[in-house]
Amino acid sequence: MTWWEGAILGFLQGATEFLPVSSSGHLVMGQALLGLRLPGLGFEVALHLATLLSVLVVYRERIASLLGGVVRGDSDALRYSGLLIVASVPAAGVGLGFEERFDALFDIPWVTGVALLVTGVILWTSRAALRREPSREPGLGDAVLMGVAQAAAIIPGISRSGSTVVTGLWRGVAPQEAAAFSFLMSIPAVGGAAVLKLPEMLAGDAGASSGVLLLGAAVACVTG
Repeated sequence: MTWWEGAILGFLQGATEFLPVSSSGHLVMGQALLGLRLPGLGFEVALHLATLLSVLVVYRERIASLLGGVVRGDSDALRYSGLLIVASVPAAGVGLGFEERFDALFDIPWVTGVALLVTGVILWTSRAALRREPSREPGLGDAVLMGVAQAAAIIPGISRSGSTVVTGLWRGVAPQEAAAFSFLMSIPAVGGAAVLKLPEMLAGDAGASSGVLLLGAAVACVTG
């Protein structure tokens, strides 16, 4: 992968990460339309790790408050942190068990095209979900189902934020709370994937040189 290819993919990642349009899906479609070669999960994890920094910046006050509450033993903070862990389990299980199969999907554009249509349907249903007047914070059942939605979003083309937020809305979670929980639950998921892929990325086995990897990550972080 060349420097400019890494920069383009980093831009696509950063520009679409915080929109419910599937950044991984746009990476695959960008690869197909521009004739680029997407290395697979290793490179994508590096880009997601870069945009994760943006999540940490946006939610820094809430994260600091949550961590402070956990240290103090605050029951609400411990409960919320536990829900985030529960929501991360499905994606961890699916990612570890079927990594090679999902990695192969990055080379099949039509799968991404179908998944993007599915994302469109999911987002369309949010109009009806919003009419349910949701007004509460996430609970255990919400965390489980939003976690399942996040696991499904490993498929390129399924929007992680879109599917998890809409799932929360259908469960009766307030829109702002659903969005916050969606982005906060991405921290352990993306962080865990990065830890697993770190040896591969450091060894240069992520399908791109360390320089290209860093450039793509930097562009994704700044754009995000």
